[in-house]
Amino acid sequence: MDLDLVPIYFTDERNLLERLSDCLAGALRLKVRGRNPWFDPERSYDRSRGQYNSTVLLKMLLNDPTGGASRVLGVTGVDLFTPVLTYVFGEAQLEGRAAVVSVHRLRPEVYGLAADEELLYRRLETEAVHELGHTFGLLHCAERTCVMGSSTYAEEIDLKSAAFCRRCLEVIDVIADTRGS
Repeated sequence: MDLDLVPIYFTDERNLLERLSDCLAGALRLKVRGRNPWFDPERSYDRSRGQYNSTVLLKMLLNDPTGGASRVLGVTGVDLFTPVLTYVFGEAQLEGRAAVVSVHRLRPEVYGLAADEELLYRRLETEAVHELGHTFGLLHCAERTCVMGSSTYAEEIDLKSAAFCRRCLEVIDVIADTRGS
């Protein structure tokens, strides 16, 4: 299986995407390639909220004229929301092929703290694996340290591992085996 990693309004001055690519290749056994967006992300901007609609971004990620990879992950620096939530760290298509994550609210400086590159990367890694887990059909897990645990606040992300618990990993392994990866 393969994954297209698509930066959306994301400048990677810290090589976060390269590190994330290596992590995702190992964690989910995916062949990862970087790819530029093939759509105009401004169409997801909601002027009244001053944020970008993650559901609209998901639809644009799915509308790939080339057919694309088996999975696609958009990584953005802008603030995301869904119509029913004030903000989201990311969103995924359950048992689908697309997910999007934002580093905006993962940055410690958004909460008045000092910038911390390693903390930002750990949060990004955890959220990316989490959202891609949803594309494999995983729901939120009750195991607090499992990457599939639910996170409403950035501090809750910090309590999780970037790895799947045994039960969630078994589901990922079964899916990977049935799809021949």
